[in-house]
Amino acid sequence: MRKPVVFALIAVVVILAVVVAVLFVRYRKISTEYTNVRLAEETARVGYSEAFNAITEIQDSLNAIAVGDTTVQMLSAGAKSEMKVTEAVRRQALDRVNILNESLKRNKERIRKLEANLRKSGLKVASLEKMIVTLKQTMIEKEALVAQLTGEVDSLRTSVTGLTTEVQRGQETIRARDQSIEEKRRELATIYYVIGSKKELSTLGFVAAKGGVLGIGRTVGATGRYTDSYFTSLDTDQESVVPTSAAKAQVVTAQPPASFELKAVGGQMELHILDAREFRKVRHLIIMTK
Repeated sequence: MRKPVVFALIAVVVILAVVVAVLFVRYRKISTEYTNVRLAEETARVGYSEAFNAITEIQDSLNAIAVGDTTVQMLSAGAKSEMKVTEAVRRQALDRVNILNESLKRNKERIRKLEANLRKSGLKVASLEKMIVTLKQTMIEKEALVAQLTGEVDSLRTSVTGLTTEVQRGQETIRARDQSIEEKRRELATIYYVIGSKKELSTLGFVAAKGGVLGIGRTVGATGRYTDSYFTSLDTDQESVVPTSAAKAQVVTAQPPASFELKAVGGQMELHILDAREFRKVRHLIIMTK
């Protein structure tokens, strides 16, 4: 009787040991699976959070393009309204468009990497996929906006070029007008004078004795036959004194007497123009020294 009882107890112990071993194995397996599930859940949660944050940053960056394009729009509006646009203003608009283009390139690359990372991680969330689709659509819209702004900046370039041409043309017109006015002024203000003794002037044929009887009472007068190469020009708007090297001198030509005076300065005669407008009514001045 005692041996069967012992064998029965041993059998029960063995069975219990087997059961415990089986349960332990199943517990380890379930524990491992639970840990893996928790880890997968945490990984998915982190991945979702990172993806969501990345999408939010990209969306904010794209939204900033709509806010930041006001400068270019304002400048392009100025060009359309024929506002005078300088090269510095056009350059400012061009720099702004370049910044927007660089921002679009960076965001497009970030979207590409985001999709690649999601595919690699195997994370499939409908809300994330929908947000990425929205991002791509927004990207297309922003690219169209920047393309439009680029065209408007090109119109600024045309405006600046046209303005530069207009300014150059205006400056050339002003220079030509000023030159014409100066030439006319100089022409009106310039007289031509010659200084010499009676003999020298007679030899040149500029003066001749006139009147008198038998050589008595004859006066010296201008002949009106002049060789311009012997005369010196004088701009009466700029100068009003004709100096001589003689102690005595007289004006032979018919300048109005009240328009000038002859006076000695330092022992030499000088002609001082008092009324330039009247004086230059006679263009040639002959001063005869004694």
